Amino acid sequence: MNLLTEPVGLTHYLVVGAVMFVTGAVCMATKRNALGVLMGIELVLNGANLNFVAFSSPYLRGSSVFLGLDGQLIALFVIVLAAAEAAVALAITLNFYNNHATVDVDEADRLKG
Repeated sequence: MNLLTEPVGLTHYLVVGAVMFVTGAVCMATKRNALGVLMGIELVLNGANLNFVAFSSPYLRGSSVFLGLDGQLIALFVIVLAAAEAAVALAITLNFYNNHATVDVDEADRLKG
């Protein structure tokens, strides 16, 4: 049983979602740039969304873990939250850049009172 020779199924979506999630987590942990950290957060959220949508697919109709349309609704809610989070985080990043001429997250120590 090889994933590359099978027709596209649930396992393929879960593997891609897991790769996106891990890539986002690594990006958040290693980037020193605030915009890189934001991109990592978006990758983590999109990886989770892909798993939600995969579990709500009709491939699992006979299983007890079938979510119906709940997976799509949860993914839509996460996308709305991610857009709001990105808008607020970009506003904070731009304000930080205007005050400190950098978006390096290590420079945020200057904000201590």
